[in-house]
Amino acid sequence: MKGRSIQVPSADGSFAAYLAVSVDGRGPGIVLCQEIFGVNAAMRAVADHLAEEGYTVLVPDLFWRQQAGVELGYGQEDFARALSLYQGFDENLGVADIGASLACLRGLPECSGAGLGVVGYCLGGKLAYLAACRLPEVACAVAYYGVGIEKALGELEGLRGRLVVHIPELDDFCPPPARDAIRTALASCPKTEVHVYPGVGHAFARPAGDHYHKPSALLAHERSIAALRRVLGPDYDLSALWEEHIRHEFDTRNVPATMATMVDQPYVNHIPTMTGGVGSAELSRFYRYHFIHNNPADMRLTPVSRTVGASQIVDEFIMSFTHDREIDWLLPGVKPTGKYVEIPMLGVVKFRGPKLYHEHIYWDQASVLVQIGLLDPAGLPVAGVETAYKLLDESLPSNTLMPSWPGSAGKPITA
Repeated sequence: MKGRSIQVPSADGSFAAYLAVSVDGRGPGIVLCQEIFGVNAAMRAVADHLAEEGYTVLVPDLFWRQQAGVELGYGQEDFARALSLYQGFDENLGVADIGASLACLRGLPECSGAGLGVVGYCLGGKLAYLAACRLPEVACAVAYYGVGIEKALGELEGLRGRLVVHIPELDDFCPPPARDAIRTALASCPKTEVHVYPGVGHAFARPAGDHYHKPSALLAHERSIAALRRVLGPDYDLSALWEEHIRHEFDTRNVPATMATMVDQPYVNHIPTMTGGVGSAELSRFYRYHFIHNNPADMRLTPVSRTVGASQIVDEFIMSFTHDREIDWLLPGVKPTGKYVEIPMLGVVKFRGPKLYHEHIYWDQASVLVQIGLLDPAGLPVAGVETAYKLLDESLPSNTLMPSWPGSAGKPITA
């Protein structure tokens, strides 16, 4: 737990809330609404994650009127207790408590910006939706698998800000008719998004749960952050942050400076060779002994394109070098051949707030092996340096590896 507990005043008394402060010290404010299991370790972890993204997050104890300080797990006994609390919960009072939490959050010195957001899961997903519709101070709301939203679609008349709704395809609490009703209703509302995640069930975004589905959770998080950034900020110059990281990797060749551009527990994965590292200690070791000081002196990157999103960059570039040493991360175990190599590469670079979180780097290893003479391309659907040339000059011939290509010349083209 990285945050602290504070008290939120309301018309009916005060209640506790977990506060996670932005990695920047101040950030746009978000009220995070709990699942039916209370403000437990999983919810605090979500708040800490959002704080890493640059937000100051308040997680109110929404069960305080029934029982203060509820923190339940996910076993059968705890689930029964959570269900009982849910059944006795007053949604209207819950929205009022969210309003009090927003007012408290706005008054904190750690909260910046004019707009406020609400994010919720399960019970909290429904409450985030209701808060967006009822509370004018909510500039952006994100609802993860909110239970019962289809029963409150008339509330959309009050929606003023942006709303994002994440729905699992196999959510037993939101069967297809309910899902279709939500999608239909929001289709006519500006500034709304509905995303359905195929093949996953309720609680797919809870890392501590049995139903966690990492690809869907990552995609949902990316969409959530994109909406929050668009409305609330903060606005990070991801391109400049990435350039600083690259500078220390290839120019200054400084391991501590490279690590300083990253989160506490980053990871790097060079996909074709599965080299890199997970966590600060392993990645520092990788950079020190197998990457930063292991690259040829003439290695250079030629940018081709860059796409900058809300929290990630996709970089397309040509990497060129002379294979004058054993390059552990690119050609592990291969002795230097002296060959000059040019390869197209693609990097997917993810950030958390102002720090780099991960790198996924892709390239065609067959092209590298052809260029250094370890793979004979004859009779194989692979190419060497031509892949780099073709990327830089689209006028070069296409389909040269397809034996059937000449046979289609002059044939009629039909739909």
